Amino acid sequence: MTDHLERARQYLAGAGVDALLVLKYENRRYITGFTGSAGIGLVTEHGALLAVDFRYYEQAADQAPACEIVRGGTDLPGALAGIIGPHGLRRIGFESEFVPYAQVERLREKLQPSELVPLADVDRVRWIKDAREIAAIERAAQISDAAFAHILTWLRPGTSERDAAVEFETFMRRTGAEGLSFDLVFASGPRSALPHGRATERVLQPGDFVTLDFGPVYEGYTSDCTRTVVLGRPDDRQREVYAIVLEAQRRAIESVRTGASSRAVDGVARAVIEAAGFGDAFGHGLGHGIGLEIHEGPSLSPRMDVPLEPGMVLTIEPGVYLPGWGGVRIEDDVVVTADGCRVLTHAPKELIELPR
Repeated sequence: MTDHLERARQYLAGAGVDALLVLKYENRRYITGFTGSAGIGLVTEHGALLAVDFRYYEQAADQAPACEIVRGGTDLPGALAGIIGPHGLRRIGFESEFVPYAQVERLREKLQPSELVPLADVDRVRWIKDAREIAAIERAAQISDAAFAHILTWLRPGTSERDAAVEFETFMRRTGAEGLSFDLVFASGPRSALPHGRATERVLQPGDFVTLDFGPVYEGYTSDCTRTVVLGRPDDRQREVYAIVLEAQRRAIESVRTGASSRAVDGVARAVIEAAGFGDAFGHGLGHGIGLEIHEGPSLSPRMDVPLEPGMVLTIEPGVYLPGWGGVRIEDDVVVTADGCRVLTHAPKELIELPR
């Protein structure tokens, strides 16, 4: 975790504060290595503290060797205050997008006379992944590839969405997943027009599109893959829409490289879908960063314009959704490299007709 701690210190140097409070689980884990459910980190120019309660004394000492462990009992802010008071930390930053107002008020009371400064972009320290992080995401992607191959043997007319979804999740867990990055999306027939449709008791029918959006977690790191298949022979419209989405995704992946604009990459896929007459049916961003959280920065969308950097891991997931008819989404995880990107998910993307 030493490199991650140094990234936090680099952020601290540019934020105009003397120290950084770290309360968000993902940021705390990233910076300190501590995976417990409760604790407060404090990063300064030359040191790092981690305050935990009785449940985590031993775990924190083992997982966060770069930190001074503060045994805080039931009052973690008070325990920190007793240590940092003499250090003259006048301005202390906190994660303004995460910490509730009531908690900010309690922290102000405990840490006075230090000033608490809201910081809106602390998560940026996690945007660029190191080799260990990329390896964990890639292993999660391998589990998802295997799970997709497995579920293809289950998808048949007469099977319910819910039964297939349970089998899908069970297989991922049996194959090494610690959990799921998000609730499995499993939507068939007209319901495939729901971008986040959850499994129901609906029974799969011949001719259905089936959209599967899934992501196992490995060593704390998420993955995110979507595939759309058809039960039986696709009709002409299904082939057309699928081909449009696949072409949009292909071109977007080809446009990902160091220095590329996140907004421009989104625009590459969006232009393909708009030219085909389905612009209004693609209502979400092209993708997002993944890591310890399933939705991290940067966003690939019209609303964010940042240059891509090596080590960013992103989803590329264009879709077309037509209410009452169905929808198609195709999604892969990619890691940005100096001259392009490397795709981490390898489940087949040709339009699969089931059974096959």
